[in-house]
Amino acid sequence: MAVPFLWKAAALVEKHRTGLLAVSCAGLFGANLSYHVFPEQTFKLWYQCWCKGQPAELSEKLHSLFHDVLEDVGVKSVNCYQPFAAFGFHPVSAGIPWLPAGSLVGIPANFNSTAADRQGIVNRVVVINGREVDWESKQGLALKEALMFSPEAQKFAIAREIVYLQSNSPVVYAAVPPACLAGTCLSGVAIKQLLGLYSGPRVFRGIYNITIAAIGLVGYFLAYDAVSHTLDYRSDRRAATISKDYARGGVEFYDKILSRNRTLRMLLGKQGEKIYAPSGNLFPRYWFRLKHAPYTSRRDLIINILRVSQA
Repeated sequence: MAVPFLWKAAALVEKHRTGLLAVSCAGLFGANLSYHVFPEQTFKLWYQCWCKGQPAELSEKLHSLFHDVLEDVGVKSVNCYQPFAAFGFHPVSAGIPWLPAGSLVGIPANFNSTAADRQGIVNRVVVINGREVDWESKQGLALKEALMFSPEAQKFAIAREIVYLQSNSPVVYAAVPPACLAGTCLSGVAIKQLLGLYSGPRVFRGIYNITIAAIGLVGYFLAYDAVSHTLDYRSDRRAATISKDYARGGVEFYDKILSRNRTLRMLLGKQGEKIYAPSGNLFPRYWFRLKHAPYTSRRDLIINILRVSQA
């Protein structure tokens, strides 16, 4: 009984494939862009840092730092970018500046820390492998040092998020799935017509459809990762070319991230060896995927920019 139903469903899809493809592509685009369209109701709720049951507030220092970065980047509509206190250890962002809801940039508490006052780090409970980190141990001191950034590194990290939003990167990301879906379907139909499979046995058509779907899925993963790497490098490059101080801050920022990951690799033991490489880069979660550009290559990109500017 299931087989006839499947053939009827396949026939219905064949009959209305253009409309279904258009609706599917629009739905994918909207779903991927939804939390950027409503960042206050989605993204902020997920990344908001809480303190004693209340949303944490950014310090005046970080508000001032954020507005300095907006000025350095050359943002004209400063009201389109709003900072908030985020959990984690480096900035995050979401939103589309030219939409009514604007954009949000999450700044972590450790950006409050200085060499003289590290309260943004040591007053937080960090649990790794079920145990609270001892900030006075050897590995705790190394982690504490890796979490403290200079003002230049902080500015680079925030500028990178602003540039990412300013260049409409969320829209580019959201366009990848529908573009891959449309490309897979249209090319699949064209090849099927070219090979004359419509007049062939249903079994052959079924095997062909499954093969095309698998190829399309792999193609989507590769295309998504390639776009992600391109946008990562572009944001780093634009932030680093603001000034030499920003470039130096970028080198420090990625050096500290690599140092933090190496420390976490030791603290996590065998689990850390599966997540972090000895260099501090992240291991791919899946063997054929690397969602973000390696931190070492991003640091090297900024080092080259700094060398060129100094030359």
